[in-house]
Amino acid sequence: MDTKALRQKILDLAIRGKLVPQDPTDEPASVLLERIRAERQRLVKEGKLKAKDVKNDSIIYKDPSDNLHYEKFSDGTIKCIEDEIPFDIPESWCWTRLGNISSMSAGKFKASAEIGDKSADKPFPCYGGNGIRGYVKNHSHEGFYHLIGRQGALCGNINIASGKFYATEHAVVVTLFQNTNFYWIYYLLCALNLNQYSTGAAQPGLSVEKILNTIVPLPPHNEQKLIACHVDNVLTRIKLLDSSQDELKNYITILKSKILDLAIRGKLVPQDPNDEPASVLLERIKAEKEELIKQGKIKRDKAESTIFKGDDNSYYEKVGDDIKCIDCEIPFDLPHSWIWARLKTCCNTPIKRGKAPKYISKSNTLVFAQKCNTKSDDINLSLAQFLDESSLIKYFQADYLQHNDIVINSTGTGTLGRVGLYSENDNRQDFNVVPDSHISVVRITKELNAEIIYFWLKLKQPVLEHEGEGSTNQKELRSEYLSNILIPIPPFNEQRRIVDQIKTIIQKLKNIEESINN
Repeated sequence: MDTKALRQKILDLAIRGKLVPQDPTDEPASVLLERIRAERQRLVKEGKLKAKDVKNDSIIYKDPSDNLHYEKFSDGTIKCIEDEIPFDIPESWCWTRLGNISSMSAGKFKASAEIGDKSADKPFPCYGGNGIRGYVKNHSHEGFYHLIGRQGALCGNINIASGKFYATEHAVVVTLFQNTNFYWIYYLLCALNLNQYSTGAAQPGLSVEKILNTIVPLPPHNEQKLIACHVDNVLTRIKLLDSSQDELKNYITILKSKILDLAIRGKLVPQDPNDEPASVLLERIKAEKEELIKQGKIKRDKAESTIFKGDDNSYYEKVGDDIKCIDCEIPFDLPHSWIWARLKTCCNTPIKRGKAPKYISKSNTLVFAQKCNTKSDDINLSLAQFLDESSLIKYFQADYLQHNDIVINSTGTGTLGRVGLYSENDNRQDFNVVPDSHISVVRITKELNAEIIYFWLKLKQPVLEHEGEGSTNQKELRSEYLSNILIPIPPFNEQRRIVDQIKTIIQKLKNIEESINN
């Protein structure tokens, strides 16, 4: 369930007068507005408001002769504003501008050095556009106020401040007048989506004048309280639902990892004693590589690895003529018919990066970049750019991505270590696809099921994300590191059974996730 959309729908119904029934005995909102206008004039006389604060006061009404909305200003001028009225409201409600029912002022600058943790010396919360930034020595306001974020990504963000507090220049402080319900105004401000009125591209800003000029619906005073109470009850339930959904999603994520963990330990499906052991499979892989070497398609790996279990029940690795115990590298024991191997042993070509591309607006070749390996574990080629095909002379046929290639983001921050499985189904437009220089390609031999290797690497993704070498902004997963990752290899038939079981379970979990989000 999309609880964010549900919240917005509740707020939308609230400000349209469709959330609670109207009471015909309620005093109409127009009378409430008259009292607010009188209060504002009194505050001007008392010097608590300035004359400029009320000079733009206006009355919005509906003319029964043409059924259109008009606005009458303090200087007596009248203007038709029908095009500004966004929707119909109940008869006892009325339209007004925020500046007619509230006053607003931006907070004052406070240097970062003056803001710190709460202490006896700094007891007052300091509010910015997104809530409390820290604590300061002095306060600028006391009471209950709404705060509206007015700069950057926080434009239109609504917070509530109470007691003694300081408001910085990033917040607009809202002062209300009599008989307007504090929480009704809060939900109204939330529903207005005020960030739509921000201006500026690099650093959006929201002016106080723009906010005050916003047209809003105003219910009778009693109905304001009823709506606020009803919205609060509903949103509390949605919050509980949100919490339950987040908890369930977390369980699903944990369960996915547990399924993969059981799979690569040989505990997801039963072993079949009739299966050909993985050691025989490994001999076929070596024979395949020998043939490719003879054909000149690959070079011999001088550090080719063979891992075996000795008579002392320890694991050993033979590289050339050297043999050493690698018990310290082995994370867990495998079923009898399984073997350990380095990732490079599972590949029919060396693990390597793509080339630095030159882009063009349109061609028949796509460049697979880091962003194509999405957070959702899917490959998204709609995010790929086009390669300038004048550079294709640098590419061999083997450089193009092939079905079931494993792609690993291998440089940079944010997406480092992300693992994906490229499928021909990802390429519905049938473009040629080449990896860029930030992507490592792992091409598994046909003697192995590439998907089971992918699942193992996917399980290790949290480790890969933190294994980069180099400077903070340019971490790298080197091909040598990837080549030497240990891989558990089951018999070929068991590989297929495991992959089928993983896919079945993950699809069921995906169905649950979709039912949560819909």
